Amino acid sequence: MTAPALDPDLLQAFVAVADHRSFTRAAAQLHRTQSAVSMQIKRLEDRLGVALFHRSTVQVDLSAAGEGLIGYARRILVLNEEAFGRLREHALEGVVRLGVMDDYGAFVAPPLLASFAKAYPRIHIEMETGLTADMPNRLGDAFDLVIAMHPEGSGAGEFLRREQAVWAASAAHRIETLDPLPLALYPKGCLFRKWAIEALDAARRPWRLAFVSPSLAAVAAVAAEGLAVTIVKSGIFPPGLRLLTQSEGMPPLPAADIRLHRAGSLSPAGRALAEHLATGLR
Repeated sequence: MTAPALDPDLLQAFVAVADHRSFTRAAAQLHRTQSAVSMQIKRLEDRLGVALFHRSTVQVDLSAAGEGLIGYARRILVLNEEAFGRLREHALEGVVRLGVMDDYGAFVAPPLLASFAKAYPRIHIEMETGLTADMPNRLGDAFDLVIAMHPEGSGAGEFLRREQAVWAASAAHRIETLDPLPLALYPKGCLFRKWAIEALDAARRPWRLAFVSPSLAAVAAVAAEGLAVTIVKSGIFPPGLRLLTQSEGMPPLPAADIRLHRAGSLSPAGRALAEHLATGLR
């Protein structure tokens, strides 16, 4: 025998009456007439074959059957709302332009974008990686969202996480003993390049710029071959490299804040990606 279907509209009326212990107040909450709510409760009772309320001239109380149903009714309504919300999100479509640092574009963003694509298959993401110092200034024109690096405690946008800058070198070569110290760094405008030079100059440590590239993979590969020392984020320390500390004669480095910048007017697709990235990176 097939169980009777529980209409969410009828359950909504049932929960409203149960919460307010009054058909009049329930009708006001639901923006319906009292007779319409009474009819919905009667339809639900007829469908279930039980009385859900004890009615009197003073108040309305749940019957034993009503007490048994109320928990299920609330859960069904919550699941119904979640299902409709998820389907509405699933139908979102559009293009979102994302700017992000090269290392995050290579190691951090891809798994987050993969999970986002499963939930929102009709949203297309165009991602550009590189130096993010100027990217926030291009919000709206070139980007909808930018994940950028700022000095600790500064910068606009939404704070996501903190990354410690650290020195790194080949695991097989003692390159840090050379004088002057060869460096593999990023182009001018990179915060890590600025910090490396300032820290070495402050420590009166001679250095030379041996390799420059906007690519983390290229910089890390050069360092791994023992050709230079570089700077990376401790949270995404590349394999094949060795952490250098003050015990190896390297000066301390600052920490960086990772912040999410949003264009002034975001589409629903852009807002969905922003929330997904913020949740994943916090």
